Amino acid sequence: MLDENRFGIRDKRGNWKPFKLTEPAPIFQLPLNFTRIFKWIFGIYGYIFPWNFFYGVMAVILWLYFTPSLSEMKNFHYNWIIYLLIRNLIITVIVCGGLHLFLYIKKTQGIATKYNSKWPEKNSKNFLFNNQTKENIFWTLCSGVPIWTAYEVFALWSFSNGYFIYYNWNTNPIYLALIFLLIPLFRELHFYFMHRLLHWPPLYNFCHYVHHKNINPGPWSGMSMHWFEHIVYLSGVLIHFIIPAHPVHAIFQLFHAGVTPAFHGHLGFEKIQVGKINIDTHTQPHYLHHKFFECNYADGGIPLDKYFGTFHDGSEEAQERMMQRYKERMKKMRNVV
Repeated sequence: MLDENRFGIRDKRGNWKPFKLTEPAPIFQLPLNFTRIFKWIFGIYGYIFPWNFFYGVMAVILWLYFTPSLSEMKNFHYNWIIYLLIRNLIITVIVCGGLHLFLYIKKTQGIATKYNSKWPEKNSKNFLFNNQTKENIFWTLCSGVPIWTAYEVFALWSFSNGYFIYYNWNTNPIYLALIFLLIPLFRELHFYFMHRLLHWPPLYNFCHYVHHKNINPGPWSGMSMHWFEHIVYLSGVLIHFIIPAHPVHAIFQLFHAGVTPAFHGHLGFEKIQVGKINIDTHTQPHYLHHKFFECNYADGGIPLDKYFGTFHDGSEEAQERMMQRYKERMKKMRNVV
């Protein structure tokens, strides 16, 4: 059993808090420490390894072996469109369903390093079917995966027909490799500003509230969103109207957007144990967003939240700042009324 006391403590309510605080990537910290920057780029639990490398490899495999040819995708046809939909459904069920099975059904490590000591709601009128997980599965599979697939279909069709600028690996290998490295950074930029927009009260009340019902998120919560939020969240792939790329980049970007919320943002656990290995999920920043609402709109790599005053690193000082912001906002609202 994973010994959570090595990594954090539980408060009086039984909720777990890691010792390690969230901090921006070393490349954004002053003074620059080039040794730390090098380790962040190339080390384990750095920018490339293991996760972005893994997602990149998976995108390449999907492109080479599980995606129709560009010539076939030059025209819309239900055969290849349905094929991609089924492929993405299988991916989602394996990732979200697998994590949920081991951590939430079999409970292989109990609540060790689980932030919220409670399990997802199974009898609450706040959710469809009175069940948090069932609602999450509904929005993920009935809205998230179809809209993910729709963007992928459009992107691959656009590359096939010249609407997205296509570059070949044989003639532009360095440029295309660089695009691979920059996509996760672009995704964080896009996610931050999109996320701030979704917290604008009219949009929040229209769609984003669906996602925020998950104050105690699990693997299926990551893509549990209103259909309109899925359209906004996955829209980053449209950057290839102006940024030349290869179809594998569109697959990488959408695969990254589709599966990372389950593991890195909404897993509910700081660490998971596989054999004798403890895997860091980097889940704390977004868990704090679900818990405190007006903080950590991004995932903490690029310090956008720090620049805009919405950063919560998990410390007591940060919590006091967030509470002060909340009190000031409530005071302004009362004055307006």
